[in-house]
Amino acid sequence: MEIEIIRSRSLKPKPTDEGSLGFGKIFTDHMFSMYYTQGRGWHDAKIEPYRELSLDPATICLHYGQMIFEGLKAYRGKGGEIYLFRPEANLKRMNDSARRLCMATVEEETFLKAVRELVVLEREWIPKGRGTSLYIRPTMIATERALGVHASEEYLFFIIVGPVGAYYPEGFSPTKIYVVEEYVRAAPGGIGFCKAAGNYAASLLASALATEKGYTQVLWLDAVHRKYVEEVGTSNIFFLIGDELITPPLSGTILPGVTRDSVISLARAWGVKVAERPVSMDEVVEAHAAGTLREAFASGTAAVVSPIGQLFWRGREMVIGGGKVGELTEKLYNEILMIQYGEKEDPFGWRVKIWG
Repeated sequence: MEIEIIRSRSLKPKPTDEGSLGFGKIFTDHMFSMYYTQGRGWHDAKIEPYRELSLDPATICLHYGQMIFEGLKAYRGKGGEIYLFRPEANLKRMNDSARRLCMATVEEETFLKAVRELVVLEREWIPKGRGTSLYIRPTMIATERALGVHASEEYLFFIIVGPVGAYYPEGFSPTKIYVVEEYVRAAPGGIGFCKAAGNYAASLLASALATEKGYTQVLWLDAVHRKYVEEVGTSNIFFLIGDELITPPLSGTILPGVTRDSVISLARAWGVKVAERPVSMDEVVEAHAAGTLREAFASGTAAVVSPIGQLFWRGREMVIGGGKVGELTEKLYNEILMIQYGEKEDPFGWRVKIWG
């Protein structure tokens, strides 16, 4: 698919202080967009000046929640090269989300071309500091103008990008996690594995309550028994108990994280025993009491690997690893970053060079 490029005539000033970038607050001069019409497919692909969207009040996405998105990053190497990290995995997940919500899918060639051309056009926006990047947000919404519950026959796919720093204010420091029991994020047979807007809307109340209590994020439990660990608010979760690295299995209720898969692959390559199995809060508490809960961390595109220093559950606050960053956690974080920034060999073929 050919992509028309319409350059903005009014460029925004670029941030000069990389230390104050934050996350998701700054957006670049251009965006990518294309439209889908049933019977015609995708059409009118273009990179255009960043703009507001105009939607009819009866647009289906506003009423029935057909909205999905992805998150990936572009990294600047030491020599000015620009890299992506496993973009095809993000597209696969987006298409899985699309199929579950009866939305149109996007061809890999079109997706990668759109991301590459937009990022290269906006390359001056990519920050240079380690731990910074250009965040890429592909999004799809249903745009048919109609009421009555049914799958839309029209969609808008767009990509916006912006420079980002650390996701959490703590940076790469241990976070405090609140385990919630009264609310659930997803149930078996639902859309928990999708990166759908509704999943995040359902998480907001519990996240707000955790914040009020002084915690960084929520840890969700399963919807059936309210005892098995599922995922942290925006990330997958791992526990190092004894010599075994444990993470909940992909049973349809948690997001199949790209970073999660990368962590598992790296750990196994290093000879670490990795188990994808159910882990209950009772097991976590018992391991903590026995002194075998050595480390815990979350993984995700935004924060990469985020150490967990404290867990709060049923009135009990458990400090993990003395509240310090664990050895394996730090090794995984640094290894993934070095691959992403082109600082070392990439034995898995995850890094995609798009410039330089």
